[in-house]
Amino acid sequence: MSTSALFEHSYHSLGSDYVTPTVATPVSAPKWLAWNTQLAEQLGWPEHWGHNDSTLNTLAGNTQFEGSKPGAAAYAGHQFGNYNPQLGDGRAILLGEWRRPDGQLLDIQLKGAGPTPYSRGGDGRSPIGPVVREYLMSEAMYALGIPTTRALAAVATGDPVYRQQLEPGAILTRVAKSHIRIGTVQFFAMTRQGAGLNELVTYVTERHYLGALEKARQLDPEATHAQVLLNEVTRALASLVAHWQALGFIHGVLNTDNMLLCGETVDYGPCAFMDTFAAGQVFSSIDTGGRYAFGNQPGIVHWNLSVLAQCLLPLLNEDQDKALALAQESVDQFPSLFTEIYSARLAAKFGLDAMRETDHALIESFFNQLEKDKLDFTLAFRWLTEVANASLEGTILEELFIPSDGLLNWQEQWSQRRDQATPASSTRMKKANPVVVPRNHWVAQAISSAEEGDTELMETLHSRWQDPFTWQAADAKFAAAPSNEQIVHRTFCGT
Repeated sequence: MSTSALFEHSYHSLGSDYVTPTVATPVSAPKWLAWNTQLAEQLGWPEHWGHNDSTLNTLAGNTQFEGSKPGAAAYAGHQFGNYNPQLGDGRAILLGEWRRPDGQLLDIQLKGAGPTPYSRGGDGRSPIGPVVREYLMSEAMYALGIPTTRALAAVATGDPVYRQQLEPGAILTRVAKSHIRIGTVQFFAMTRQGAGLNELVTYVTERHYLGALEKARQLDPEATHAQVLLNEVTRALASLVAHWQALGFIHGVLNTDNMLLCGETVDYGPCAFMDTFAAGQVFSSIDTGGRYAFGNQPGIVHWNLSVLAQCLLPLLNEDQDKALALAQESVDQFPSLFTEIYSARLAAKFGLDAMRETDHALIESFFNQLEKDKLDFTLAFRWLTEVANASLEGTILEELFIPSDGLLNWQEQWSQRRDQATPASSTRMKKANPVVVPRNHWVAQAISSAEEGDTELMETLHSRWQDPFTWQAADAKFAAAPSNEQIVHRTFCGT
């Protein structure tokens, strides 16, 4: 097989309204920051396009892979509740689509590769910090089982990027099921007043939800692409945000342009995992009103879905009343879907066979106790896991986490409830409650080191976070909560 046959361009083939041809801008002195061997193998990536000087230059934008057709995609979006009619890939360039050995079609994208037609006067570049953060965070999220875009490579450019100050630049090679967003639908439905919307919806539904479309049409031959798309995206995003909540992940910028229709987490700008639990926790420096706080995430995703539904109304049914009814029915599924999925995850985390109505008060009191006593979210759940498995004594966790008197009192109620659970529930806890998560202070240290040209810590963290549910020798430091001096209170998007 020739290398040119390895790239496909199905989205690009929809036309220049969807993807504008764009060539990366060369850089002066590219250098490897990271190469993801595991992901390359999963992709079936050619060996001669691996960790070598030729590939380094290509992923830096100095040359092109044979068969790629680089371009920048158009989209719009609500940003903090305000509609921006045209955003687009301001610092990202789609190289093409890659078909994995199992048939899965994936986007390959360079992020930070220079200006595009959508850069709006910006330089299209990325400082090294956001690249290191996304590489580490997205791969850690994948290991935790959370649907996410992934990182194939990170490359330092050798060129400075000016933000508040001069910072070294870098480029991320990102892999996704696709980069098509709620904001993409908005662009064609709102900015372009419906022109090209039907083609987009047909494409996305058949690329990501073909099985659901065929099943729907077996039940109702009149089922539309738009109806199936809305139903499936509602399910996918309900599951995604439930997973975030169960592990204490805060995205930071849940604008509609940051919500992929394929249901993967995307854009690791001002994101973070919580240390001390607080329902109102915010890390993003730009979220001054707390719109995207931890406890608000399910409601914001629901709101974003309502925007998607509104955009799809003309394609749901020619009769406006029927279209509204279909849209309402689909979006109204979100609260119950989220509750069902989140409850199942909580049952696993608390070592219960299933959630009962009476369990909600018990679980609410647990979170209230964590917040009141300022206890660490991840360690508190792992402490429960070791207690349930009678494996706490003599472990490093006894040094890392000291339960408060209030939590110990709560434990008595929980233990009584768990007396009714099966032994298998204790085993499930080990797979639901990680030992380590990509804590903010470690990410910050890895960024600082990488800025100085040292990627050893970045490599160490990437390796450790690939096995998050089991204890390892160095976890006295990697599983520990940050000290007061180490706590990172604010994160930045880097644009």
